[in-house]
Amino acid sequence: MTEDVLVDKELLTIGAFAARARLSPKALRLYDRLGLLAPAHVDEVSGYRYYRADQAERARLVALLRQLDMPLARIAEVVAAEGSAAAGLLDAYWADIEARFASQRTLAEYLRGRLSGRSSEMYGKFVIETVELPERVVLTEKRHMLADELPVWIPAALGRLEEGAREAGGITGDPFVVYYAAVSNESDGPAESCVPVADADAARAWAEGQPRARGIQVRVEPAQRLAYARITKAQVAHPQILAAFEAVEAWITEQGLSYDGPCREIYFADWDAAGPEDAVCDVAFPVR
Repeated sequence: MTEDVLVDKELLTIGAFAARARLSPKALRLYDRLGLLAPAHVDEVSGYRYYRADQAERARLVALLRQLDMPLARIAEVVAAEGSAAAGLLDAYWADIEARFASQRTLAEYLRGRLSGRSSEMYGKFVIETVELPERVVLTEKRHMLADELPVWIPAALGRLEEGAREAGGITGDPFVVYYAAVSNESDGPAESCVPVADADAARAWAEGQPRARGIQVRVEPAQRLAYARITKAQVAHPQILAAFEAVEAWITEQGLSYDGPCREIYFADWDAAGPEDAVCDVAFPVR
């Protein structure tokens, strides 16, 4: 049997396959070029593409995944996986999308309030409370960085410090990040990640053994009163978090209080396990 007869009897032309898959020949040529769905056979002389009938399901899957705005590299991973593994990859992608939409929704609300001049109404969405904290010994790592770098550096730095805390009698309070100056995409702080520890001497011994470039130190955080607002995981993203800080600042002014130190974020929940609308962080200012 010649190759031409094999093509005629067992394979579909791109037009016939496009009709069966309910896609256009243009889309199929694109999928081929992107490496997502290669033809079963390409005629060496004419360049005509031919497909097997059982490739239609994969073609439809690629088209549906593209409707989710899934990046091509992730589409390739999904279509190459099988069963529950493919479903798991889709779940992970959609979780990322929902987190981004939640963050953007919060940002839109923040910007709408600022642009409409309804700042007081926007700040009213936050409940401001105060708490008294005792003097504490903290392991710290300080770094100059821009806002885009914070989501990577904060968990990495806190992870290093929590490891050190386990060798210094354990962690005695929620980890927090202090901002000594503005951190944005134009201003680089610095910021300082902090973990309260039980044993100051053991903490200093551990810090001395760390690479000097990390800037890990031990210091005493004085007893202080904090004014704070509790926010969700979605609200932590920059610049949405600014609304919470501004709400606390407005409350401090209304109460006739004074600032007694730099602002901070206190992380009290399991970040990885939390959903976009779960409370994970307090934004706070020391006051007197």
